Amino acid sequence: MKNNTINTRMLAMSAMLSAVSFVLAFFEFPVPLSPAFARMDLSDFPALIGAFAFGPVSGLLIELVKNALQLLTTSTGGVGELANFIMGGSFAVTAGLIYKFHKTKKTAGIACIAASVVMGLVAALTNYFILLPMFEQFMPLDAVIASFGEFIPFIKTKLDVVLYNAFPFNLLKGLVIGGFTMLLYKHLSPILKGVKGDHAR
Repeated sequence: MKNNTINTRMLAMSAMLSAVSFVLAFFEFPVPLSPAFARMDLSDFPALIGAFAFGPVSGLLIELVKNALQLLTTSTGGVGELANFIMGGSFAVTAGLIYKFHKTKKTAGIACIAASVVMGLVAALTNYFILLPMFEQFMPLDAVIASFGEFIPFIKTKLDVVLYNAFPFNLLKGLVIGGFTMLLYKHLSPILKGVKGDHAR
């Protein structure tokens, strides 16, 4: 009975966090040293909160629901949503797995850093094999690369784009989201779990 209650609460809170994540996805901001079409948001923040509170499955579920909802208004035929799910899912699952086995503040910090590195690497691969080919449907690849080269002159190839843009800025994004999570999780955890603050982890 207790497990059923926990699972029900996990699903309910994951659904709520998915809705918050979906809303946050609309608040995009420009990526420094990048062309206008390269934008970021903080919609992975609820997924990281869910992964810490209920485990990696919750984080992955939040990313899945967020991107499924975004399919309703997609302008990329689902390609952008797939890429976002892969990157966000890798971030939430990595952090959730690390934190799950040792729930301390130090481990949470390590989890955020490790997850940020993983997301940076996955973003590099996703941009190389999915997103840049998608942009190529709208403009020649040379023009896509040149648009990044206008901000970072030594970007000359597709590989340069992922090494000097996609990786570092997704790493930075993960660290920023991780920082917010470290500041807010202790206050949000009791609310999400429905327990007193002293017992929430």
